[in-house]
Amino acid sequence: MQSRSLKLVTTLRVALAQMNPVVGDLVGNVKALTEAYERASSEHCDVVVFGELSITGYPPEDLVLKAGFVTDNLQILEQFAATTRTCAAVVGFVDRDKELMYNAAAVCANGKVVGIYRKHLLPNYRVFDEERYFEPGESFSLFRIGGVTCGLTICEDIWFAEGPVQAQAKAGASVMLNINGSPFHRGRIGEREKLIVDRARANECAVVYVNQVCGQDELVFDGGSMVVASDGSLVARLRQFEEDFRVVDIDALAKSVTGNVVNVSDAAPERQKTDAHNLEPVLDELDEILQALILGTRDYARKNGFTDVVIGLSGGIDSALVAAIAVEALGAAHVHGVSMPSRYSSQGSRDDAAELARNLGIAFDTIEIEPAFDAYLRMTKPMFADRPQDLTEENLQSRVRGTTLMALSNKFGWMVLTTGNKSEIAVGYFTLYGDSVGAYAVIKDVFKTTVYRLCERINERAGHEVIPASTISKPPSAELRPDQRDDQSLPPYETLDPILAMYVEDDLTIQEIVAKGFDEQLVKRIARLVDANEYKRRQAPPGVRVSTKAFGKDRRMPITNLFRG
Repeated sequence: MQSRSLKLVTTLRVALAQMNPVVGDLVGNVKALTEAYERASSEHCDVVVFGELSITGYPPEDLVLKAGFVTDNLQILEQFAATTRTCAAVVGFVDRDKELMYNAAAVCANGKVVGIYRKHLLPNYRVFDEERYFEPGESFSLFRIGGVTCGLTICEDIWFAEGPVQAQAKAGASVMLNINGSPFHRGRIGEREKLIVDRARANECAVVYVNQVCGQDELVFDGGSMVVASDGSLVARLRQFEEDFRVVDIDALAKSVTGNVVNVSDAAPERQKTDAHNLEPVLDELDEILQALILGTRDYARKNGFTDVVIGLSGGIDSALVAAIAVEALGAAHVHGVSMPSRYSSQGSRDDAAELARNLGIAFDTIEIEPAFDAYLRMTKPMFADRPQDLTEENLQSRVRGTTLMALSNKFGWMVLTTGNKSEIAVGYFTLYGDSVGAYAVIKDVFKTTVYRLCERINERAGHEVIPASTISKPPSAELRPDQRDDQSLPPYETLDPILAMYVEDDLTIQEIVAKGFDEQLVKRIARLVDANEYKRRQAPPGVRVSTKAFGKDRRMPITNLFRG
């Protein structure tokens, strides 16, 4: 409960700059920071707050191990600070003390860096490796900005009740400025909001939470920056998955101050209060996942120099979803669909691929792979002797398609998007150097059952059939042999996906899954498939992370591994 003895002291005008930095683009990042700073200054803000490591981009990973990179980032910080005036700026950067590196925030004003805070709590779990690069900070100063005593923390510092936020609030902070690089997973914004409300209310301290919004390799940062008043009421929420800029007036409480205070600026003259304290709506789970996939795909392509992508369109639901996402990310003119039928491709699948391309308005070509497949069969026949056809011949078709897509990529400069989903990737139901070929695996963290739901949502949002109904309704099949269906090799996805979620994402043992009512032999079989195919996943391209545990940085299982529980 808020103490009745505390009274309003003044109003702090804060600009929240929710931006999309590019890792390593120090010049480009500081140019964007400068533009946002000028906007904040023109709106008579006391301070503008940027995201975590906003100068370098987050996460910079092993770039931090390059001394020249760190030196350049320090020089860029000084150049930015020199442009500041009475409006303060909170900027994330990599600090250095001799051989030690710190994840840090600088308070810049009046042409210089007036104070620095070094992140105390370094996350080292899931996708985070900060202990590999940084030392923890141990001290703090408070900053009097616009006459208001402000604390300053970085991301993880706010996640623990008895941490830096509590210490700074006890020392007299009335407003906590918290800069973040918090990656997305399903339901994350709700977790954050509850946390920030709890911190604000428990410490009688308003919280300004600024998160970046971007795709960075496997990670997507969803924005959703917010301001919470000292009584725990939500004052402002910025958009998800988009850059945003918001000016918010925060009523600060008067507190006795016992900590070291750096005076940055005095209280500003009376200003007309802004009415921008609106709350952007929170997307539901399916729309969150879609927007994460779109943002991740767009940023991966554009930040790596690609304007166009190419996708193998089989007429199946996975390639349909990837194509629809690519169109949202890059525009229909930049998406190229290619049908590569073999002797086993059904006319229905060919028609579905063509209809999807028409619905999306994308380029569509057909390259028959039968001549190449037949040549492979004739070429290998003497070696294979009289052995019956099996997975070898099925995989040859997939590899011909993969080679064809890479040829198109080489010839036209198009980036290949792979179409495998998490269910298939988990159990190894994909072909190395075949359908795994490509630069980016858009739906590698999306289970098959969710693929269907996302396709239905795309059609709902459009108000008409974007993804053909026949694509959604037909039994899934790789069409690599006559009358093939996925359920001939795998259990129904409605059964498979819950088992995979428990085994992969929740790290439950076989026995724990069986105790939840699943058949023991089936669970053992699925677990064996997951474990045995780690070597294939290790060679797969990166893709968007939307769950709490994706294949890649999240889950680092040894390839050589005989543990079976």
